[in-house]
Amino acid sequence: MIKVKRVYDPIEKDNEVRILVDRIWPRGIKKDKIDIWLKDIAPSNELRKWYNHDPNKWEEFKRRYFDELDKNPKINELLQLIRKNENITLLYASKSPYNNAIALREYIEKKILK
Repeated sequence: MIKVKRVYDPIEKDNEVRILVDRIWPRGIKKDKIDIWLKDIAPSNELRKWYNHDPNKWEEFKRRYFDELDKNPKINELLQLIRKNENITLLYASKSPYNNAIALREYIEKKILK
């Protein structure tokens, strides 16, 4: 199962592997709260700045981000982690419900279901 949560949410006791998928380390979070940091899976700085969590740009953001992911070799590392672990939680810091972790889960689910 792939969950998506804010990095500031409480940790659940379900043997989840917590993977931070933001490019920037979240303020105030200790390293022991994160199992793996895949910053290279995050959107490029250019895309992140262009998007700026504008809901009106959400669909275009996802299209551009998915294009980046298609070319990103780090996606294979994430897919391997998902295959090896029953409970994966993708973590993000943003307060916006329109964020890269939500988009990433959608991308992964499409890849796995292919």
